[in-house]
Amino acid sequence: MKLLQRENVLLNCKTKPKEEVILDLGRILLESGYIEEAYIDGMLQREKVFSTNIGNGIAIPHSVEEGKKYVKNSGIAVMVFPEGTPWNEDMVRLVIAIAGSGDEHLEILANVAEKLCTIEAMEKLIDSDADTIYRVFTGEEA
Repeated sequence: MKLLQRENVLLNCKTKPKEEVILDLGRILLESGYIEEAYIDGMLQREKVFSTNIGNGIAIPHSVEEGKKYVKNSGIAVMVFPEGTPWNEDMVRLVIAIAGSGDEHLEILANVAEKLCTIEAMEKLIDSDADTIYRVFTGEEA
């Protein structure tokens, strides 16, 4: 199974509470066969313990350690908020949910961080289309 499915890139999302964003992304991962439903609870728990806002307008929600057992296949889902959406005291514009099995979790986080290491890279991604976002994270044509 691919890390990202083209249909799991949502553009022009409207502002909503971060818990709703996490639930939306969790449902996408669930419906795409990446996770079991219990993983979503782990994502919400993680956010209560430690914010997944990594700065530069990016949040990377993922589960607490115990939630990894509910990952069927490693995968991500992406939501783009052109106007931003509140994430604690900050606004984020790009939210990438991660479900990684085993050590793949850290590899995915490192890959995302590498691709978005500058504000310019994040801005370029937000202003692009879903096919471009798909290519950035998979290296494949959509």
